[in-house]
Amino acid sequence: MTNASAGPPPTERSRKRHSAVRTRPLRTHWLLLTTLLLTLGVALLLQGYTQHMFGISDDGAGAGGGPAGRVPAAVAHGGPVVDGVTGRTARPKAHTVALTFDDGPDPVWTPKILAVLRRHHVHATFFVVGTQVAAHPGLVRQILADGNEIGIHTFTHANLGKIPGWQRSVELREAQLALAGATGRTSSLLRPPYSAGNDALTDKDWTAVRAAGAAGYLTVLTTLDSDDWKHPGVARILANATPHGTAGQVLLMHDAGGDRSQTVAALDRLLPQLAARGFRVTTVSAAVGISTPMAAASSGDHWLGRGLLAALTGSAWVIRIIGWLMYAAGALAVLRAVAVLLAARRHLRRRGRAWGPPMTAPVTVIVPAYNESAGIEAAVRSLLASDHPVEIVVVDDGSTDGTADLVQSLGLPGVRVIRQANAGKPAALNTGIAAASHDLLVMVDGDTVFEPGTVRALVQPFADPRVGAVSGNAKVVNRGGLLGRWQHIEYVVGFNLDRRLFDLGQCMPTVPGAVGAFRRDALTRVGGVSDATLAEDTDLTMAICRDGWRVVYEENAIAWTEAPASLGALWKQRYRWCYGTMQAMWKHRGAVLRSGAAGKLGRRGLTYLLLFQVLLPLLAPVVDLFAIYGLIFLDPVRIAALWLGFLAVQLAMGMYAFRLDGESPKPLWTLPLQQFVYRQLMYLVVIQSVVTALAGTRLRWQRMERYGSLTVPPPTSPPPPMMSSTQTVPAPTLADAWTEQARSAAYGSDAQYLRSGETPGLGDPWNPSGHDGGTWGSGHGI
Repeated sequence: MTNASAGPPPTERSRKRHSAVRTRPLRTHWLLLTTLLLTLGVALLLQGYTQHMFGISDDGAGAGGGPAGRVPAAVAHGGPVVDGVTGRTARPKAHTVALTFDDGPDPVWTPKILAVLRRHHVHATFFVVGTQVAAHPGLVRQILADGNEIGIHTFTHANLGKIPGWQRSVELREAQLALAGATGRTSSLLRPPYSAGNDALTDKDWTAVRAAGAAGYLTVLTTLDSDDWKHPGVARILANATPHGTAGQVLLMHDAGGDRSQTVAALDRLLPQLAARGFRVTTVSAAVGISTPMAAASSGDHWLGRGLLAALTGSAWVIRIIGWLMYAAGALAVLRAVAVLLAARRHLRRRGRAWGPPMTAPVTVIVPAYNESAGIEAAVRSLLASDHPVEIVVVDDGSTDGTADLVQSLGLPGVRVIRQANAGKPAALNTGIAAASHDLLVMVDGDTVFEPGTVRALVQPFADPRVGAVSGNAKVVNRGGLLGRWQHIEYVVGFNLDRRLFDLGQCMPTVPGAVGAFRRDALTRVGGVSDATLAEDTDLTMAICRDGWRVVYEENAIAWTEAPASLGALWKQRYRWCYGTMQAMWKHRGAVLRSGAAGKLGRRGLTYLLLFQVLLPLLAPVVDLFAIYGLIFLDPVRIAALWLGFLAVQLAMGMYAFRLDGESPKPLWTLPLQQFVYRQLMYLVVIQSVVTALAGTRLRWQRMERYGSLTVPPPTSPPPPMMSSTQTVPAPTLADAWTEQARSAAYGSDAQYLRSGETPGLGDPWNPSGHDGGTWGSGHGI
């Protein structure tokens, strides 16, 4: 019925209310997302290189020997301080020990060693690793404040003789910048990691020493090694560090790289013993009599160094945060797998449950159609082949491809065609509801084919007077190719397992537009199909749940539907689904605080959707990103094992779901490939939808391209005809009868937001489609 005095129809009012809302989705967020991903990638690369490419290890780990024919004899037998350009060397003076420490600073052991040095009034040279400087810049400043000297020990403790020249330059330059950023000073002293005495230099080592000399460094080798990195005990360290004779020495010890408690104890005993023997313990520069190697950094190097320290600190936080998100994503994935599998097993025990006496009352099937000429005949003929009496109402929503003419030309008994100006799918459904002759209504998309027993199975649960709606089992008909198989897997494993869980929890959020049945009383009480969201089926189902009705899943009510055959079409469809679902979740958020059936929807259904349909897809890219990071920088075998374990869980879920649905498991061979393309596309859909909702951007209906892959069933003897006619209806009727009282009864206090257009916290996510003569697509699934 229509009411001319009630003002403009809901669609027109909605268009006026949202006339100022943006109608084109934002594009800048893709730039922001790309920037974020690049930033994360750079942070991971930086962290991976600095923490996992090399890293501090025992000095013996890098010793491998090799030819030494190109090492000058004057260097091989000279002093431990080497000028790589001239080949000249220098030795410490007699009765002098140049005390040196490698691999620091360390937050535990460096302060203890500094305390020992202060207690004995001794200075030393600390060869610091750039990444350690970045992690503990305050310790480096304390080393200098105590009067000690600093040299560099590369950026990541890389073996300079075994890496290419460009990387060697990076190691020295970044180490110097780290020092400049932390202290404002630079140093011309270098100790190559894994180096020893002059006689241990190989040709490759000499190449590195010469390159360092050309860059302005003096290379400092050793003459006396305490071997403290071997943890031989305090007595052995003390013996190794004690000079034999009076010749000057460069003593190697360590203040980082592991437990250095033996080093601290041995040093505390060594220093007074050396003093008693008349040895002077000092820095390298003082021991060999050269000018101080420390100089003020240029302002450019100082600020570059500070930027490097900030980047390293930031990347460390990125890894830490990603680790937390990894745990969260893993926990959510495991929780979902356990929940759906347990629910599926319990739901299986209820298979064949008796809802009550057989339902024999005739049913009205409503087929909203916009440009469905490719598949409408197959859809209508399959409905007529039902083994349950049906009346079919095809509502042509202003098609331009002759859809209505095609159905009318078939001359099929029991089929009515109603024509109306293009107003959108919700309006078409409301027109069909108003024109239906029966109290049980089935809604089906024009690209969907029913099996003969589908309608009968779909309406049987209505024998229970508490049931207000029934979800059927939609299956993909065009399964050819990878994309078709992937969607087939998603329908069977994702959608149908979830629906079993929702059925048990009495919190079904969606009866899909492709195959669903409704009790007229339930539809009337919630005001029919609303156009307030782009997921009209989810919106309607949630409204029915909130009104106190049961919504159940009937797996035997099978319908075959066309799935998108291209990535572009898939993107448009899932974008609308996801965005519309979030709209419906926000619209019905008040159910969280309600009791009874509404509370079950809110606290069970909406929570599940938020965790597993929104948050988990948002976190999932982090898992993939970290997996790539792990394969490059961590243990690839361990990472691969974790990924295979995750895949095995998915495969087990898939096998079980396919068994429940009576499907052949052969398509599951494409599951590993699905992880690299399809899953990422779904992540991006969720990200796009979240940004669009937060920005308050309006989306328009987007109709999916039809491919004509539906098969017309063979002719059968249909039930007795109900009616055959063609009507032209100027506007929806049931929607106009949706009074404010009905809205309040359906949505409670939330109705005020729908009337005023206010949407706190989500910008303006409702954005009724406005249609604008536009088109709409296939039914929504979740």
